[in-house]
Amino acid sequence: MKVIVDLCVVPIGVGLSVSKYVAACEKIIMEAGLKRELHAYGTNIEGEWDAVFATVKRCHEVVHEMGAPRIFTTIKAGTRTDRDQTIDDKVRSVNEKLGTS
Repeated sequence: MKVIVDLCVVPIGVGLSVSKYVAACEKIIMEAGLKRELHAYGTNIEGEWDAVFATVKRCHEVVHEMGAPRIFTTIKAGTRTDRDQTIDDKVRSVNEKLGTS
Protein backbone atom coordinates (compact mmCIF):
# COMPACT_ATOMS: atom_id res chain seq x y z
CA MET A 1 0.00 0.00 0.00
CA LYS A 2 1.31 3.44 -0.88
CA VAL A 3 1.38 6.17 1.76
CA ILE A 4 2.22 9.84 2.02
CA VAL A 5 3.42 10.95 5.43
CA ASP A 6 4.34 14.25 6.99
CA LEU A 7 7.16 13.47 9.42
CA CYS A 8 8.63 15.69 12.12
CA VAL A 9 11.37 14.16 14.29
CA VAL A 10 12.36 16.32 17.28
CA PRO A 11 15.35 15.23 19.37
CA ILE A 12 15.04 16.28 23.00
CA GLY A 13 17.93 17.04 25.31
CA VAL A 14 20.40 18.06 22.59
CA GLY A 15 20.33 21.85 22.80
CA LEU A 16 18.63 24.43 20.66
CA SER A 17 19.88 23.59 17.18
CA VAL A 18 18.58 20.36 15.68
CA SER A 19 19.64 20.83 12.05
CA LYS A 20 22.32 18.13 12.18
CA TYR A 21 19.67 15.61 13.27
CA VAL A 22 17.30 16.76 10.54
CA ALA A 23 20.12 16.39 8.00
CA ALA A 24 20.81 12.86 9.26
CA CYS A 25 17.16 11.90 8.78
CA GLU A 26 17.07 13.50 5.33
CA LYS A 27 20.09 11.42 4.35
CA ILE A 28 18.36 8.25 5.58
CA ILE A 29 15.25 9.07 3.55
CA MET A 30 17.34 9.78 0.44
CA GLU A 31 19.30 6.53 0.85
CA ALA A 32 16.00 4.64 1.12
CA GLY A 33 15.12 5.95 -2.34
CA LEU A 34 11.88 7.54 -1.17
CA LYS A 35 10.40 10.68 -2.67
CA ARG A 36 10.71 13.46 -0.12
CA GLU A 37 10.09 17.17 0.25
CA LEU A 38 11.72 18.99 3.15
CA HIS A 39 9.75 21.90 4.58
CA ALA A 40 10.27 24.25 7.51
CA TYR A 41 8.75 21.94 10.13
CA GLY A 42 9.24 18.45 8.73
CA THR A 43 9.41 16.32 5.63
CA ASN A 44 6.76 14.89 3.34
CA ILE A 45 7.62 11.33 2.33
CA GLU A 46 5.98 9.19 -0.33
CA GLY A 47 6.38 5.45 -0.86
CA GLU A 48 5.30 1.97 0.06
CA TRP A 49 4.02 1.71 3.65
CA ASP A 50 6.65 -0.74 4.91
CA ALA A 51 9.54 1.18 3.33
CA VAL A 52 8.34 4.52 4.73
CA PHE A 53 7.85 3.25 8.26
CA ALA A 54 11.12 1.29 8.23
CA THR A 55 12.77 4.59 7.31
CA VAL A 56 11.05 6.38 10.20
CA LYS A 57 12.37 3.67 12.53
CA ARG A 58 15.88 4.10 11.10
CA CYS A 59 15.67 7.86 11.70
CA HIS A 60 14.94 7.18 15.37
CA GLU A 61 17.79 4.70 15.63
CA VAL A 62 20.31 7.09 14.10
CA VAL A 63 19.18 10.15 16.08
CA HIS A 64 19.52 8.13 19.29
CA GLU A 65 22.97 6.93 18.15
CA MET A 66 23.88 10.61 17.67
CA GLY A 67 23.25 11.19 21.37
CA ALA A 68 19.62 12.26 21.65
CA PRO A 69 18.26 10.67 24.83
CA ARG A 70 14.64 11.32 23.79
CA ILE A 71 12.78 11.89 20.53
CA PHE A 72 9.32 13.32 19.99
CA THR A 73 7.89 12.52 16.57
CA THR A 74 4.68 13.54 14.85
CA ILE A 75 3.45 11.62 11.84
CA LYS A 76 0.45 12.39 9.66
CA ALA A 77 -0.24 9.58 7.20
CA GLY A 78 -2.61 9.33 4.27
CA THR A 79 -3.52 6.43 2.01
CA ARG A 80 -5.95 6.01 -0.88
CA THR A 81 -7.49 2.92 -2.41
CA ASP A 82 -9.38 4.59 -5.28
CA ARG A 83 -6.26 5.74 -7.18
CA ASP A 84 -2.55 6.38 -6.89
CA GLN A 85 -1.72 9.84 -5.59
CA THR A 86 1.61 11.58 -5.21
CA ILE A 87 2.83 14.56 -3.23
CA ASP A 88 3.07 16.44 -6.53
CA ASP A 89 -0.57 15.58 -7.39
CA LYS A 90 -1.79 17.02 -4.10
CA VAL A 91 0.17 20.25 -4.46
CA ARG A 92 -0.77 20.65 -8.14
CA SER A 93 -4.48 20.25 -7.33
CA VAL A 94 -4.40 23.10 -4.83
CA ASN A 95 -2.29 25.32 -7.10
CA GLU A 96 -4.76 24.78 -9.96
CA LYS A 97 -7.58 25.93 -7.73
CA LEU A 98 -5.53 29.00 -6.78
CA GLY A 99 -4.73 29.66 -10.42
CA THR A 100 -0.98 29.44 -9.73
CA SER A 101 -0.11 26.16 -11.44
